Amino acid sequence: MTTKAAFSPEEWKVVLEGPSTAGMIVITAAHGGTWRETFAMAKAYTEARAQHGESELLDEIVSEKPKTDHTRYHSPQELKEHGLGHIRDAMALLESKATTQERDDYRQFVLNLANKVAAAHREGGQDVSPGEAEAIGEITTALGTPGS
Repeated sequence: MTTKAAFSPEEWKVVLEGPSTAGMIVITAAHGGTWRETFAMAKAYTEARAQHGESELLDEIVSEKPKTDHTRYHSPQELKEHGLGHIRDAMALLESKATTQERDDYRQFVLNLANKVAAAHREGGQDVSPGEAEAIGEITTALGTPGS
């Protein structure tokens, strides 16, 4: 079992910011619904906390307040570019320190969060806008292949 103790403080910050960064990428992928989408991100953390005990690493991640420094980006495009890199960095850290199951759990949590955010507000008559669907696809790619 991998825990927070396996990471330096800087590494842990990268791992913690991955899920919320994915949520912010989806929130900024389409206009409108920011409040509902932010609420959906918080709800994803609450639901993951309710599954306590299934993954010690995920338990530690969701027990902390979601962290994202969205002030460092000057546009949604900059957030997306840097955010996808950040998600890749988090997965690289997990690749070197976590088990395959823990990586898969993290990947699934991030994707569940991104999908909940996208579905939180109908845009253009669609549950998930084309921009949100594209963002989720890019997040999926950044997370890498399950079980690798």
